[in-house]
Amino acid sequence: MTLQQEIVGNAMQMAVVNLHPGQTVYCEAGKFLFKTTNVTMETRLSGPNGGGQQQGGGGGMGGMLRQAMGTAMQVGQRMLAGESMAFQYFSAQGGEGTVGFAGVLPGEMRALELTGTRAWFAEKDAFVAAESTVEFGIAFQGGRTGMSGGEGFILEKFTGHGTVIIAGAGNFIDLNPADFGGRIEVDTGCVVAFEEGIQYGVQRVGGLNRQGLMNAVFGGEGLSLATLEGNGRVILQSLTIESLANALKKAQGGDKQGPTGGLFSTHTG
Repeated sequence: MTLQQEIVGNAMQMAVVNLHPGQTVYCEAGKFLFKTTNVTMETRLSGPNGGGQQQGGGGGMGGMLRQAMGTAMQVGQRMLAGESMAFQYFSAQGGEGTVGFAGVLPGEMRALELTGTRAWFAEKDAFVAAESTVEFGIAFQGGRTGMSGGEGFILEKFTGHGTVIIAGAGNFIDLNPADFGGRIEVDTGCVVAFEEGIQYGVQRVGGLNRQGLMNAVFGGEGLSLATLEGNGRVILQSLTIESLANALKKAQGGDKQGPTGGLFSTHTG
């Protein structure tokens, strides 16, 4: 059953989801806004199809131990990724119900439809809510790529069938690298999500020469750019968390970045 949802608002969007009886949607803790009284809310440590939620709980003590270990691994992965420890689950009882969700930054939201053929990857904190038929996981990029790219080291991964709702900062633009010669290069903080099949990497901004150093020091991008290659959807955002944080610091008279905005930035958040 397709999830009925509507994304409303402008500068700070929210997703209003209509649940049929017995239909379940889950969100990361902290993304819930409101619900009707016939929608139940339950907080769990496990994902929708793993850990303590495995059907039947068979196998006696051995089965319970396996479930507990599975849940612990899920929680450990989410904590390592900086995500919340728990999910909140919402189900309609005795009729249709409504529940609302939102992200944590001013910006857009997007509903992605998974058909089971391609997974989706998203930056940390992009996940808002999903049907219980969508599996939430953590994907680890290669150490060299991830450590260089910051946002790229740990990604959220969505598989299965159904609707998943993500959020980002500023406005979104959808691109396909195949329409631009097969490859695009972007600020590492601009990547919101991309389909499975897109190759994600990080490259140095220019060489270790005069122009390369000028790009790093004065260009505002630091030493690296994200690269996205292949044929598939890519969602980028117009506002990065770092630029938002720096703008707020500057407005409060506490700008530590200085005029360069690149290699010499002292921003640590």
